Amino acid sequence: MATHKVITTDADIDLALKMPDDLRAVSAGRDLDMLILKLNDGSRHLIPRENIEGLQNATRAQIAHVEIIGHGTGIQWPELDLDLYVPALLESVYGSKRWMAQLGRRGGMAKSQAARANAERRLLQARGGAGVEPTSARAT
Repeated sequence: MATHKVITTDADIDLALKMPDDLRAVSAGRDLDMLILKLNDGSRHLIPRENIEGLQNATRAQIAHVEIIGHGTGIQWPELDLDLYVPALLESVYGSKRWMAQLGRRGGMAKSQAARANAERRLLQARGGAGVEPTSARAT
């Protein structure tokens, strides 16, 4: 049986259990490649499946088998040996530090590409070429 690193401590769980007004999961499901997390206040949070460490390569059947654990403080996919802490998900923490760094780099690359294209577009406009498409946006 595979082992996994426990990120949530007993103290975290005890603290969550002591706060009855804290937001807790009441259901979790999947639609359109999004995790839909419904909370006890009626709100829903949509999280792209590919952003969650451990779900990116899971099958639809594996993802569909999700359970609420810890009085709503966690969600679990037994077939994937994956447990997630709901308060962390609400803070946009979708995996380990390494995973989150990879997500940040992916987002940073997209932002950098957009920033380069915008800078090039502004430069072309300043030179009087308002209708010219930046080279970074042209098809190769």
